[in-house]
Amino acid sequence: MALQITDSNFEELVLKSDKPVLVDFWAEWCGPCRVVGPIVEELSKDYEGRAVVGKVDVDNNPNISMKYGIRNIPTLLVFKNGEIVDKQVGAVPKTVLAQKLNSQLS
Repeated sequence: MALQITDSNFEELVLKSDKPVLVDFWAEWCGPCRVVGPIVEELSKDYEGRAVVGKVDVDNNPNISMKYGIRNIPTLLVFKNGEIVDKQVGAVPKTVLAQKLNSQLS
């Protein structure tokens, strides 16, 4: 299951992770987010032990959303060694997100 990432645990779960991290910035009221949500859950299972997959509810975690300039959702950011290495705005197929994670697993 995808981790629930918040303003308070973001640094620990994302920035200090020794694995690549996929973060889905989403909101309950967002239609395209509901399309991406199940894909993110599948990826969390597919990459268990190899990458961290989590979700940030932008309505409940405004600080981290503002810090990364999240204006449109869903926005998916890929972090490696605490830095953003890839970004996807909008709903895309699972294969696109898997490709982004795979490229960081080397």
